[in-house]
Formats: sequence, structure tokens, C-alpha cells
Amino acid sequence: MKNILLAVTGLTPQVITETLYALHQNRQRVDEIHIITTRTGKEAIYSRLLGSGNGYFHKYLQDYKIKKNSILFDHSNVHVVYDENNNEIKDISNANENERLLSKCLELAWEFTSDRNTSVFFSVAGGRKTMTSCLTLAAQFYGRPQDRLYHVLVSPEFENNRDFFYPPVTSRKIELFDHKGQPYYKETKFAEITLVNIPFVSLRRHLSENQLNSPKEPGTLMLSLVKDEPSKLIINLPDRKISYKTIELDMMPAHMALYAFFITHKQNCKENHTTCKNCRKCFVEFAQMNNNDIAEIYKKICGTRPVDEMSDSGITSLSAENFRSLKSRINKKIAQAFGHLAAKKLEITATGTRPDTKYGILMDKKHIQMVI
Repeated sequence: MKNILLAVTGLTPQVITETLYALHQNRQRVDEIHIITTRTGKEAIYSRLLGSGNGYFHKYLQDYKIKKNSILFDHSNVHVVYDENNNEIKDISNANENERLLSKCLELAWEFTSDRNTSVFFSVAGGRKTMTSCLTLAAQFYGRPQDRLYHVLVSPEFENNRDFFYPPVTSRKIELFDHKGQPYYKETKFAEITLVNIPFVSLRRHLSENQLNSPKEPGTLMLSLVKDEPSKLIINLPDRKISYKTIELDMMPAHMALYAFFITHKQNCKENHTTCKNCRKCFVEFAQMNNNDIAEIYKKICGTRPVDEMSDSGITSLSAENFRSLKSRINKKIAQAFGHLAAKKLEITATGTRPDTKYGILMDKKHIQMVI
């Protein structure tokens, strides 16, 4: 029976050697190590665990006299999560990236549990909480009686310490920091690492043969689970309101006309992406903004008042200075109404540097609704 350690990590690769140490202390053999991580996590693993054959993983093997090739773990066993454009994800910071992470966890869990001659040790000791949750869910879907879900507890003063990767055979002093950030030194022999076996409910027997013959997308496996629908941004021109997550914001006609211009520009974008993330094709420079389009939107908001009766120095004839002032006031109102976190998606965002600055809204267009 081949034992595979499947773990998630972020910026603390020492959880891998700590887990390996804990498993060995518990008399459990490990034949392969596979890690799910981000781009920054990969860089930390390459430099600190693997190095050029002299990282802490190799030091651990040498220190505990474990045969060099007895555990398969190299650069090809580090599995980075990619976005929809095949770029390595730097961090798990939004729902879309979390779904890509979950897909990777499910894919590898399916692959390693498909072989009846393996046991998989799912380690949730590292990474963001969302990473541990995703790997736990993968274990619940595909885990078998011989598989295990583990966490490791490390003495608080040694946990996440940059210089502590495992208790070496010969104890040494390392620099630690107290709760006030003051340095002090302590022998590594006082470090305690505890392996925690986490019970989990396996759903594998409830999956159909078709669901087990290949890795499935999260949505396919979780049709029966509760999942929040993405919140919609609704722009209501007649009522001069924008609403998001049950909150409504009343907007002045000039503010609404300018905001609706960018929304319309995004909705008319011809790019055929599954998501607008990382796409800025709908962003425009100030010189590309059509005052006639803004004036028409303003006319719809204001009703029957003729456009030619409107001010020639306001929203219908924007100068660069007026635009920046209006944009700033709109964004301030949005942040006050919906909070700064939501405002990042909803506000009029600038990208690039002058004179090539472009403006647009980051919210995914499939989650935007315009009421005319």
C-alpha cells in the first residue's frame, strides 16, 4: 500500500516538514508528497523546502537518516492553482479563485483515491482557512476507509517561526519572539508537534458510478448543497437608484448618467469570457468617452427636458477636471453605502498611468442588471 501525503500550504512551507515529522513519529510511512498551493506558496516551497537539493525537506531526510529517494517529492509534485486565463493565482482572495482551488483539490483527491492500492493522508495544517476547508471537502467527497484527514499542532512559540521546520535530532537554539515582539532564544527540544486525526464523514458511497469515473466540477458534485447566488448590481435609471445586496443608493441625475455610461459600456463589451476578472477591454480613456452617449442617458433620467437646454459645462460636456471630480464623488457615495470591500467592484476604477489612464467598473457584467 502506497501512502500519499496531500497537503495545502500558503506562505508557511514548514507545515510540510512538521506534518512529515509528526507522521513518522506516529510510525506512519509516507511514500509521496503532493502540495496544492498558490504562486507565492510555490516560490516559498521551491526556495525553502526543496532548494537545489539542500532545502529543509532534504535536511530532514539527512538528519533522520531517511533514504534520499524513499519519498517522492520534487518540483513536479507542487500543484499550483491557475485562473481561467491559465495564470498562476497569487493568492486566494475572491470567490472565483476559491472555486478554482476547490476544483484542484477535488481533481487530485479523485486521482489519488482512484487507486485502491493507495492511502491518502489529507493534511489541512497549512494555507488560508479557505484552503483547508476546500481540501476537507475533497476528503469528504472522495475519502475511503483507509484515508485519513490530519492536522498538526505546533507549540505556539515555534509555530510559523521562519527558522523552525521540525525538531532536529540535535537540539539547537533559535530566535523566537514574545507577544510584544521582543526576541528571545529557546532550544528546539522544547518544541512539541502533535498529529491530530480529524474524523470526517465520507460521501463517496453516495456518489454514482458516473460521478466517480472522472474528476467532476464542484457544481456537479454539490448540486444538493446550499450555495449563495452571486449578488446582482441593479441600476434603476427611472428611480435613480443602484442596489446591491439589499442596499439601495439614491443618485443625483448627473452621477447616475456617468455611472450608467460605464455600466452600458461594460454590458456592450464583445469579449466572450466566462468572467470579467483580469479583463479591462471595456475600460476607456477620458478622450474616448462620448459626451453624446452620456447626454442621452441624462435625458432618459431627466425626462422630457431637451438636451440642448442643459448646461454646457456639466455632465453633458465633461472636461477632464469635471470628470475626475464627479468620479471621486460617485466613488465616495458608493463606499459609504456599500462598504469599502464591495466598492472595489462597484466603483469607477482607474487603471494604467497618465496619459494612458483608462476607466471602468470591475463588477462582472453577468451580475449586472440595468432597468431602463
